[in-house]
Amino acid sequence: MPKPYIGRFAPTPSGGLHLGSLVAALASYLDAKAANGKWLIRIEDIDPPREVVGATENILRTLEAYGFEWDGEILYQSSRLADYELVIDKLFNNGLAYACTCSRKQLENYSIYPNFCRDALKPRLDAAIRIRVPELIYQFIDRVQGNFSQHLGQEVGDFIIKRRDGFFAYQLAVVLDDSEQGITDIVRGADLLDSTPRQLYLQELLGFSMPKYLHVPILLDVNGHKLSKTQCSPILPIVEASKLLITALEVLGQPVETNLYKETPQQILNYAITNWCVDLIPKNQFMVYTHPY
Repeated sequence: MPKPYIGRFAPTPSGGLHLGSLVAALASYLDAKAANGKWLIRIEDIDPPREVVGATENILRTLEAYGFEWDGEILYQSSRLADYELVIDKLFNNGLAYACTCSRKQLENYSIYPNFCRDALKPRLDAAIRIRVPELIYQFIDRVQGNFSQHLGQEVGDFIIKRRDGFFAYQLAVVLDDSEQGITDIVRGADLLDSTPRQLYLQELLGFSMPKYLHVPILLDVNGHKLSKTQCSPILPIVEASKLLITALEVLGQPVETNLYKETPQQILNYAITNWCVDLIPKNQFMVYTHPY
């Protein structure tokens, strides 16, 4: 018997939500609610230099204004640092991870890490921590993008799980938090497709079960840049909630009726849950969005 569906939306508080964020949030919400599952919110606040004051409050206020209702308490990654450190200690002490003191300058001509520190037995002080990857292919079947595989040794190399500045890396934190929250299904942007094999390896290493994955297309601007906070993409205006929810539904290939434009955000979401169809989501990883909002 399958586990009850538990999904999540996990924004980084480095700025307000934009249309690309809305597409990812909407897809994860509809997929969870159409399965009578739970939809959790996780704030990925483990990179203070990138965080913007007030961004978390803005994100939550925007989600509420767009009709989203989450289940349970919000998880803040910043409350989990001790748990991350315990896992780092375990991996390091078991020889599965090691200290790396290589600078960006030393590595700038290498596409993957050249293992300079792999067997150097360097101390952890003032060093990044890298995980040893096997010479194996990790693959999975994405519910939209289909089969995806990656040879970790040849295409990725030993990757960082704790940075030299002391901050924990996304790859480790996301795996630990998805397990902690019992996430069964991960719906997110296709820019993270390439990260998934690394996460599969960490799940295997730590004895976690593998969630199902669904990666939706990423929106690009006319210059080919991903809509993002770093690109200063326009944040979602509260007054345009209904209109932009419909826009996001169209990006996801979902049916849209003419009278929806007169409905409230909650009514639009209820309609979209009833009519949610994964098979209609475009199977390309990137889509150019040219209409301003």
